[in-house]
Amino acid sequence: MKYSIFLPSGFARDFAGFDDPIEAFTRLVDIAAVADDAGFHALYAPDHLTTVQPSFDMVFEAWTMITALARETHNVRIGHLVTANGYRNPALQAKMASTLDVVSGGRLTFGIGAGWLEKDHVQYGYDFGTNGERARRLSEAVQVILALWKEKQATFEGEFYRIHDAINEPKGVQRPHIPLMIAGNGEKVTLRLVAQYGSACNIVTSPEVAVHKFGVLRGHCEDVGRDYDSISRTVTTLCIIQNTDAAARALVPPSSKFVFPDDPGTYGLVGSVDTVKKRIAAYEEAGVQELIVYFEDPTSVGQVEEFARLFAS
Repeated sequence: MKYSIFLPSGFARDFAGFDDPIEAFTRLVDIAAVADDAGFHALYAPDHLTTVQPSFDMVFEAWTMITALARETHNVRIGHLVTANGYRNPALQAKMASTLDVVSGGRLTFGIGAGWLEKDHVQYGYDFGTNGERARRLSEAVQVILALWKEKQATFEGEFYRIHDAINEPKGVQRPHIPLMIAGNGEKVTLRLVAQYGSACNIVTSPEVAVHKFGVLRGHCEDVGRDYDSISRTVTTLCIIQNTDAAARALVPPSSKFVFPDDPGTYGLVGSVDTVKKRIAAYEEAGVQELIVYFEDPTSVGQVEEFARLFAS
């Protein structure tokens, strides 16, 4: 099992206790340094423009944030969980990712999703559209991105996006191309896109539901002629470790409902050390290859260090 960290960006009002943005970003650097030294697999940042609830708390822009962290680390991979397709033209994002892969020495995992937070789109002047429109945009976007990573000159003509003899150099460091993670639990569209184009999937769910979702993904792989085992299977989970299960569950934040379905206290890494070990084993048994951990206090260096000592070393 690989362990990665879901970084704070300010989206969940993570930096509400910070007055100085430099101090807040320095904390991110500190967390990244611990993860780099402790052997975590990757650092992932959410891509949002505003806080989840109305506030004036600080939120860092995700691409800038992980580019800076790429130069502060040496071993740990970096990426988004995930970049929202509607905020940036996909051809530009392909170019940005190619550059960042070079900047990081080949450590980027490019995560993308359809985007779900209407408030971000409205405040910043982007068209939110319907669920179906966002899904079709995502389908076209990943084709544009892969074409620019793989082809000498790329052309694509779609309903929403088009490129003509586009040149993208350098294409990045990793071969055959930068890993493409597609996030989302949707069975008919998102998981089929993973089967068609993805290097990795990310879902947010319990081990029991993960078994079902991976079964759906396997079916899509069979339909499109893709090797199911060529796709990395990742899950994002909440982590709260206390002396007792009851104490841990009491700390599940109300804001978790915006990210985690149902009650993450019943299936996440929430509880005593023994309970957390059992839940890690359940995720592994479900077929999860990488757990992306969101800590109770995502700005806490100590919680990262404790998890590394208990599970990641």
